[in-house]
Amino acid sequence: MEINDLTPAEQRVWRAFATGTEVDFRTDGDERGPERTVRARVLRALLLNGPREPGEIAAVKVAGAHVTGVLDLRYATVDSVVRLSHCHFDSAPDLSGAQLGYLNLSESVLPGLSGARVRVDGSLRLTGCRFGGPVHLGGAQIAGALFLERAELTAADPERPVLRLNQITVEDELCAPGLRTEGAIRLSGARVAGSVNLEDARLSHPGGTALDAESLDVGANVLGRRLRAEGRIDLRGARIPGRLDLLRTTLSNPGNTALRASSVVIGELWLREGPQIVGRLNLRRAQIEQLDLEPEMLPDEVRILDLTYTFLTPHEPVRRRLPMLARDGSTYDPHGYEQLTAAYRRSGDDHAARLVQLAKQRRHRTTLPWYGRLWGHVQDMAVGYGFRPLRAFGWLLSLLAVGSVAFALHRPPALKPAEAPDFNPVFFALDLLVPVISFGQEAAYAPQGWSQWLSYVLVLAGWVLATTILAGVTRTVSRQ
Repeated sequence: MEINDLTPAEQRVWRAFATGTEVDFRTDGDERGPERTVRARVLRALLLNGPREPGEIAAVKVAGAHVTGVLDLRYATVDSVVRLSHCHFDSAPDLSGAQLGYLNLSESVLPGLSGARVRVDGSLRLTGCRFGGPVHLGGAQIAGALFLERAELTAADPERPVLRLNQITVEDELCAPGLRTEGAIRLSGARVAGSVNLEDARLSHPGGTALDAESLDVGANVLGRRLRAEGRIDLRGARIPGRLDLLRTTLSNPGNTALRASSVVIGELWLREGPQIVGRLNLRRAQIEQLDLEPEMLPDEVRILDLTYTFLTPHEPVRRRLPMLARDGSTYDPHGYEQLTAAYRRSGDDHAARLVQLAKQRRHRTTLPWYGRLWGHVQDMAVGYGFRPLRAFGWLLSLLAVGSVAFALHRPPALKPAEAPDFNPVFFALDLLVPVISFGQEAAYAPQGWSQWLSYVLVLAGWVLATTILAGVTRTVSRQ
């Protein structure tokens, strides 16, 4: 391309390229006037075959230009810096399969961007960009960081993802605080060596998937403080060795799953200080080292089948934690109760651990046939399934007092008066209540009438108490 074929604006860009000098059109004429207009094919010619000067670093550094036509760099190799900030593109650039050293489109307005399998040896900066169509970076390889701070993306077709980052590889961080999207983000299979930052982001895809990050592999953290998402966030199978920080987030997907973090491996999950999740929370088969979960954020439906965690914070009373287990719509799952019990024991709260085990037995009772439920109620009332052993002594003392008073007022006759020991109403009642130990009273005296029926009740109550105490002791020993 000859320089005589260029407009005055294009000549400025052409001359500045060889030395990497910046050309700023932002103070020149109308936003889309001829003073700012640069054809995309001129930029392409510069990047592929532009003039060079010895000892200088060639670069396209343009601000505020109106770029017409398609910037087509498909499968091209561009070794110079490309910075087209605050520019207005009439057509979506096509960078598919290209190899670039550095690309900066900050604060630009574009109808979209095609960059499947693009390779960037430095960073890719899309800070503050406004996209009126989809951005496709699937399979891209970025040696530096990917910047999407304050970027705004709107999908022309709501059925297509507005941002495709599936299978992308980022050797630094994916930095997107303040990101705004209307449509789905696809981050499935992506690998980010650093952190993913979505703090203060607004993701909107009502009734659909706002963020698909299935099998995401992150080297550090996923930061989502003050994130607002309308639609599902899918993190199934993700690997996050640091923390998944969802403090003060607002998650909403009415009638469907709001957050799916099943089969994930996470160092720490922070889910607190925000409003109640609207939709379903799915943590099935997740492995979490520290689960920092505030009960107020839990939705009405929680899926926690086979969820495992080491520490549960903050420390809350059992009555605030148990509803989480009851909100799982699946059948009775003892694993959830065992996990909660173990978490309380690690924190040194054995009393809370026993209460969780008691709740587990009561939940299990609802799955039994009628006779099993009946026997369960007896065990619960008598000794709290072995977790409240002092209750058995209370029953024993009460029955002993009733029997002692009754037999003292109505002394039963002796079977063999000459051989019978002196009658003691306390030890006689105790003989009836304790099925193993004998004080010689029961065999020597024979109650009659209503006192005989009372003796039957005491004998039966004694066996029930003995059986339930034995069951409770056995359960306690087996836990230890």
